[in-house]
Amino acid sequence: MQIRRIDPWSTLKVSLVLSVTLFFVWMIAVAFLYLVLGGMGVWSKLNSNVGDLLTNAGGGNTGELVSSGTIFGGAALIGLVNIVLLTAMATVGAFIYNLTTDLIGGIEVTLADRD
Repeated sequence: MQIRRIDPWSTLKVSLVLSVTLFFVWMIAVAFLYLVLGGMGVWSKLNSNVGDLLTNAGGGNTGELVSSGTIFGGAALIGLVNIVLLTAMATVGAFIYNLTTDLIGGIEVTLADRD
């Protein structure tokens, strides 16, 4: 038995669902890491050090460099770019596979009945 064709539309749908699922896993991981590092005081120490450096350099009031908005906004942007890229790459991969199988044939698969 050979796999001769992969439907690009079904590949797009499946890869989109998987990419969105990975986006939510990514955001949960970022939230967990943000909470752990916040509990350790990393963000407040980083903000105070950067504030001291910029104040000594004559930068004036800088506010918070690291806040929940910047962290989650950046993570969401990265996640959305990943959704687009992963979905596009999977769909293009299906097209390339279909072109390749027209030239050299599909993947040989051997199926067996359960005993």
